[in-house]
Amino acid sequence: MSDSFKQKIWCVIPVYNNGTTVKTVALKCREQLDHVLVVDDGCTDADLSALFAGTDIQVLRHETNRGKGAALLSALSAVHAAGGRWMLCLDADGQHHPEDIPRFLPVMEQSPDSIIIGARDFSAANVPGGSRFGRQFSNFWIKLECGANVSDSQSGFRAYPVELLAQMELHGNRYDFEVEVLTKAVWYGLSIKEVPVQVTYAPKGERITHFHKWKDNVRLSHRHGLLVSRRLLPWPHKKLVKTEYDFVEFFRHPLRFLIRLLKESATPLELGLSAAVGILLGALPLIGAHTVSILYVTTRLSLNRALALTIQNVCMPPFVPCACILLGHYMRMGCWLVFADLRHVALQEYLVDWLLGSLILAPLLALFAGLLIYRLAAFLRKESEALSA
Repeated sequence: MSDSFKQKIWCVIPVYNNGTTVKTVALKCREQLDHVLVVDDGCTDADLSALFAGTDIQVLRHETNRGKGAALLSALSAVHAAGGRWMLCLDADGQHHPEDIPRFLPVMEQSPDSIIIGARDFSAANVPGGSRFGRQFSNFWIKLECGANVSDSQSGFRAYPVELLAQMELHGNRYDFEVEVLTKAVWYGLSIKEVPVQVTYAPKGERITHFHKWKDNVRLSHRHGLLVSRRLLPWPHKKLVKTEYDFVEFFRHPLRFLIRLLKESATPLELGLSAAVGILLGALPLIGAHTVSILYVTTRLSLNRALALTIQNVCMPPFVPCACILLGHYMRMGCWLVFADLRHVALQEYLVDWLLGSLILAPLLALFAGLLIYRLAAFLRKESEALSA
């Protein structure tokens, strides 16, 4: 790797009240790269400008704490203005190992249109249970929002292509930045790469974390909700990098679409959600549009289309539609229809009742079907793994 390429890489360390560890981390990063930028996000436990006096490590300060996302965006502006090509970020608490920086470099050189994540080795000691669950939960939402399979979407050890990142519209200022940037990167046409990295967690009771269990989880849930909602809209995303295959290609090449449909696989959680979507939309009075609606939603959310299309047949007349009509009629009129009365009329004549009833029954049926398929898929996968062991 040429020295000119490494000169375009800036190591960025956002820090908030990790004064006891940030200097060690930054000096180790300086051993790997020439440009190191520490973003002081309103620290109150140390004077970072004084801490790094006498070194060539730069310090950018926020007078008040604005959040990790805001710190990274401030660093992006500074690195971009300095002509940097890559921004390689890691946390200041010592969990990441600067010695792993060389693992990123060849991938950065070969994949200039990618975000590169350092996938942490969670077989290390003292890994918090909340971090394990949070990683799996976040990975699922990333897959739902953009279709990317990411093994560690919560890792803060990452390399960002500066020129592309500077053109992206990003709103998250705190920990929600790290999930937003991955989803939107894929929307913009970038790819996600991963390299294995080490991780060190302090023993329970000694680790300093600024993740607020309630506030930050609410922010993350809100961000995921916004991203999923945008994912469902039919308007195309702006492309910074041309992609070889997108949603429109399904309709340009129907045979290719069918082949992909038959080859799809998914995790138990994704299968459960696919079943829930199939039942939810299948129970609604979308007369003549059930299949198109299910294909659209499952494609946008990268779910298993074959399962969703198959399970919707559970909602075919007469039973589920009639049950919705009976419930809807009672909600609207305060009295029950006689089931036998429905034999001699078209169900469309009770469209309002059908809609009202489905708003109650469809989510309940979808929840039941989703949990059933999830448990069944998880059981079968466990049995299959046991047999192959």
